[in-house]
Amino acid sequence: MSDEKNITLLGDLSEVAKALIEKVSDAVGGLCKPFQMKRVAEAEAAVKLIEAKSEIKIKDLQRRAAQRFIEEETKKQLNIEAITQKALPHLEDTAAPQNMSDDWITNFFDKSRIVSDTDMQQLWSRVLAGEANSPGKFSKKTVNLLADLDKSDAEAFTRLCGFGWRIKSFVPLIFKIDDEIYERHGIDFNILVHLESLGFIRFERVGFRQVDLPKNVTVNYYGRPVNIIFHLDEGNELFIGHVRLTRAGEQLASVCGSGPVEGFIDLVYDRWVDKSLVPKRENVQIASKAATPESSQMN
Repeated sequence: MSDEKNITLLGDLSEVAKALIEKVSDAVGGLCKPFQMKRVAEAEAAVKLIEAKSEIKIKDLQRRAAQRFIEEETKKQLNIEAITQKALPHLEDTAAPQNMSDDWITNFFDKSRIVSDTDMQQLWSRVLAGEANSPGKFSKKTVNLLADLDKSDAEAFTRLCGFGWRIKSFVPLIFKIDDEIYERHGIDFNILVHLESLGFIRFERVGFRQVDLPKNVTVNYYGRPVNIIFHLDEGNELFIGHVRLTRAGEQLASVCGSGPVEGFIDLVYDRWVDKSLVPKRENVQIASKAATPESSQMN
C-alpha cells in the first residue's frame, strides 16, 4: 500500500479531522500529511544516488546502516500515521486541534512513534483525540508515563478502572485486596504496587476517605446512580478503599476504555446498606442501564 493511502483512504474528512492532520503535520515536520514519507524517500534516493556514482564506494557497513535507517523511519512513519488515523473517529465537532501545543504534539509523537501494537495505538490515539477535543487535558507528564506502559500494564490499569465510581472524582473502590471479585479480574497486591510504581495510582494499606461530603450525595457507577444519605447534615466522610488515582491516572482513566464489572455495583451497594447509608435493595431499584465508560467517568 502506498504511503499516501494511509490517511486519504478515510474518504471525506471533517474540518476538525483536517485541522488535526495539519496541526500534527506542522508540529512534527510534515510527517503526517498525505503524500508522506518524504524524509524516508529522500534518504532512500540519496542512497541510490551514492550507489550510482562509481567514484564513491560505500562499504557494506555503511550501506546496511543506511538501509536500517530507512526501515526504522518507515516503521515510525507508519506508526505516526496509524495513531493519527485512529484518533480521527474520536474527535468531537467542537474539537480545537489548532489550539494544541506544538511542543505537546512533538513530545507525544516522540514517545508514541515506536508503538506498533494495534491495541496500544488505540490507547495513544484516544489520548491524541482527547487533547484535540480539549487542549490542555493531558499533561506532558501523563504522556511520558504512558510511554513506559506496556500492553499488560495498560490492560491491568483498565481492569482496575472497571471498579471505578464517580464520587466527586473517579475512584476505583478497592475495599479488601484479597476479595474474590478483585482476584477474578486480575487485581491483587502485586499489580497495585506495580501500577503505583508507574505513577498512575496511590496505594495505601490504611486506605483513603472522601471528606467534607454533604448529607445527600449521588454517586455513579458507569451511568448507574446511587443516592447516599449520611447521618450528619455536613462534614461527612466515606471510606473509598485503598486506591486513589494520581492526576496522570485520572487522565488515563478517561480514555482507557474500561467497563463495569458484573456484580460489583451490588457488592458496593450491600456494603453501604450495612453502613446504613442507602436503603435495603428490596426498598429501592438500582438503575440497570450502564453508560459508556468515557461518559460515566467524565460526568
